[in-house]
Amino acid sequence: MFGLGFGSVLPDNIAIDLGTANTLVYVEGRGVIINEPSVVAIRSRGGVRDVLAVGEKAKQMLGRTPESIETIRPLRDGVIADFIATEEMLRQFIGRTKSLIEFVRPRILICVPAGATPVERRAVYETALSAGARKVFLVEEPVAAAIGAGLPIDEPKGSMVVDIGGGTTDIAVLSLGGVVQARSIRCGGTAMDDAIVRYVRRKHQLVIGEANAERIKIEAGSASRIINGETAEIFIRGREIREGKAKTVVLGPHDIAEALEGTVEQIAEFIQHGIEDLPAEISTDICERGIHLSGGGAKLAKLDEELERRIGVKVHLPELPEQCVIAGTAAILRSLKEREHLLIRP
Repeated sequence: MFGLGFGSVLPDNIAIDLGTANTLVYVEGRGVIINEPSVVAIRSRGGVRDVLAVGEKAKQMLGRTPESIETIRPLRDGVIADFIATEEMLRQFIGRTKSLIEFVRPRILICVPAGATPVERRAVYETALSAGARKVFLVEEPVAAAIGAGLPIDEPKGSMVVDIGGGTTDIAVLSLGGVVQARSIRCGGTAMDDAIVRYVRRKHQLVIGEANAERIKIEAGSASRIINGETAEIFIRGREIREGKAKTVVLGPHDIAEALEGTVEQIAEFIQHGIEDLPAEISTDICERGIHLSGGGAKLAKLDEELERRIGVKVHLPELPEQCVIAGTAAILRSLKEREHLLIRP
């Protein structure tokens, strides 16, 4: 296998959930010390790119920068789109951990989407090494999510987790401590934001940005058109397409459910196909035990209910779905020797 050589976990090990939307960093013995947007602000001068800010500070600049400064998400669809920006973001995040604990070059366990290609895995591996890691290990995101969600993966029964992140939705089915199935589709929270942008443009002839779409999803979003009781409404101000004037519209959960119809259906079909492709015994286990959601995208209101209605299998939502991947990665980090078989090669 990997020849880890760990008798016990040393205090200079860190785990990273490198996500399209957010990056979380866990340090052994300290817990999660960084949870910030995966955004980098870069100034270009004479062909030279200088990083101005990463994380929360960079996200605050989205859509508000002069021509010489660009704010980018260096990861797209769960994989690296800008290697230099990703490396610098990781370098700065790792640098912050160095100010809290005394180590020079840490060992890093980092998550990748289940569907990442060997080239994409290698890119994550090399980027982490370049950012200051002494040694890098990789694990598939939904596998970490299953452990973080507390699923009994060592039992002789199948357990399924669906991790809905910013760039991808990943499925993992585990039994007897091993992976039965792992797959990924490039559709997640960012696709939801894009769908809202298109909907507002089509229905209201209004141009809104990525940050505004994300706010709409969080504050008034819903996956279901069936609304009971009080509903949240959100006022959206943007530029009217035809005349270029400022315009305000009001959106509610019903509008967002309509905007996200295609995205939710795509995720539901992906899960359904995953269940259909399982061995009969494992498929029966999943139908009996249900599906467990994780990831920030799982926080969309009524998404669990809507997926359950479409798939016909009970869907469970943990209290903090966005923490499942990093919690599982941390658990693997604490028992690398026992969980070595869950790691994947770069």
